[in-house]
Amino acid sequence: MNPGPREEYEARLRRRLEEAERAGQHHIAIGNARLVVVIAGVILVWLAVARHIVAVWWLGAPAAIFAALAIVHARILRRQARAKRAVRFYEKGLSRLDGKWAGEGEDGSRFDDPAHPYADDLDLFGKGSLFELLSTARLRTGEETLADWLLRPSSAEVVRARHSAIEELRPRLALREDMALLGEDLRSGIQPALLVKWAERPLVFRGAGLRITASVLALLAVAAVAVWAVAGVPEFFLGVLVAEYAFALRLRSRVKQVLETVGEPAYGLALFAEVLARIEREPLASPRLRELRGSLDTAGLPPSRRIARLNRLMELVDSGEHLLVKRIIGPPLVYHAQLAFAIEAWRARCGLRVRQWLAAAGEFEALLSLAGYSFEHPDDVFPEFVEPACFEGEGLAHPFLPEDRAVRNDVRLGDPIRVLVVSGSNMSGKSTLLRTTGINAVLAMAGAPVRARRLRLSQLRVGASIRTLDSLQGGTSRFYAEIKRIRSIIELAKDDAPLLFLLDELLQGTNSHDRRIGAEAVIRVMVARGAIGLLTTHDLALAHIAEVLSPQAANVHFEDHLEGGRITFDYRLRDGTVRKSNALELMRSIGLEV
Repeated sequence: MNPGPREEYEARLRRRLEEAERAGQHHIAIGNARLVVVIAGVILVWLAVARHIVAVWWLGAPAAIFAALAIVHARILRRQARAKRAVRFYEKGLSRLDGKWAGEGEDGSRFDDPAHPYADDLDLFGKGSLFELLSTARLRTGEETLADWLLRPSSAEVVRARHSAIEELRPRLALREDMALLGEDLRSGIQPALLVKWAERPLVFRGAGLRITASVLALLAVAAVAVWAVAGVPEFFLGVLVAEYAFALRLRSRVKQVLETVGEPAYGLALFAEVLARIEREPLASPRLRELRGSLDTAGLPPSRRIARLNRLMELVDSGEHLLVKRIIGPPLVYHAQLAFAIEAWRARCGLRVRQWLAAAGEFEALLSLAGYSFEHPDDVFPEFVEPACFEGEGLAHPFLPEDRAVRNDVRLGDPIRVLVVSGSNMSGKSTLLRTTGINAVLAMAGAPVRARRLRLSQLRVGASIRTLDSLQGGTSRFYAEIKRIRSIIELAKDDAPLLFLLDELLQGTNSHDRRIGAEAVIRVMVARGAIGLLTTHDLALAHIAEVLSPQAANVHFEDHLEGGRITFDYRLRDGTVRKSNALELMRSIGLEV
């Protein structure tokens, strides 16, 4: 039998710890050897200079040995750093398996949108969010792609293609480790929109004429320096300098434009090149992964080499700010102009492909994130997409809850029952059921496995009102904020894809009479527009909605038990309406006279 994720992580963690320890021992040994060489060198200097016992050229031996040891030492330190980073990678994996992952990864807070129909309600972003649980992306494009999949449902055809890609990538732990270790401690600062905008803007320099002229002038300058050194004739060099100055002066504004506009968009290219190179080396078979690989294929150099070349050009641009280059070496070599021409030549060849490369790398990283999640949760299944509107989940659980704490329940919506009215006391599990249903729907339509024994659903849009709060700053009451959210959810029900609505304690900010009438009207509108969903309440007056809308609606409930003055829950969903309340008994148990 194949080892489970915990066994695999623990075994690899032990190996990486051993590698780090061996590298540490080698680091100490090489450090001691370098110290011995230094001492030997000092002794040789004394013997050669002060005592004249050995020839001075003997000093070359410790110098050469020291240089070789320095090279070996640098490799050992890199190996040690990589092993330590791998240790952290597997420790984070074990933390996820133990349910201790909140605050350990990228939380995607920048993607949060309070106006989104379910992002806040289902904890998609922020500390301890679904995004933090899923994402292992190193590039911003990978994070953006994953966030987009969570925020916007994909078609069933697209989702099925992702399933096959995830199944292929799921066992490739070595690939996920490599991707996590790329670039040492770098995190990509690439801003995709800026990079694409820069890459696709109109060219400042076209053709090769000016670039050839600059190269000829630089060669003439080198030749003129040689003539000056050999024949002592500086006039030729001065003449070339005048020509170069006139050339640079004519192009100064355009060269400055090229070099100044490339800085921010091209930041973080080193990691992008490494990610592309790793993708290019990986054998891929599933249709979607092969399509992604195809989008990276180019004539000549692969994208990773082309991006690496642009990164080298940026390093040369940075070097151009050094005083020696800027004032002495640069002018005779037409340094800045040549860099500007090289950057524009790069854009002419590759500019229109950058958007495609970023998209491919982003999708690959998003798929790899979902594959990692699937590997860590081998019992989670891929959903089955069917028609018409339905959500039929067996053994549903919330992905944030460890398996030993999760209580699984079944939720069946479709034909004939389109609405479940969930009653029960506070903390009995009603809101958790809504979030469990919603977050599994989001996972399903993103292409990920779901926390269920089985899930059949149609392509759905999700609308939730679970965490609607009042706003003192905006002068908005909870009731007003809630009815605005309900209006937006009803608007979603007009779309082609059926709506899955999740309404927690609907209209609780108003009186019981208005609440009962308003809630019934809202649900009637939803059902009339083909929506399916859940409504929770601890007000049994709302349970009549299921009776009025029968057979399209049904009552279900959670129970609680008061034992020894303590209220307990089993979080099991049962048919029918809750029949007892322990509120008064609980009040009496703490000394309230009721």
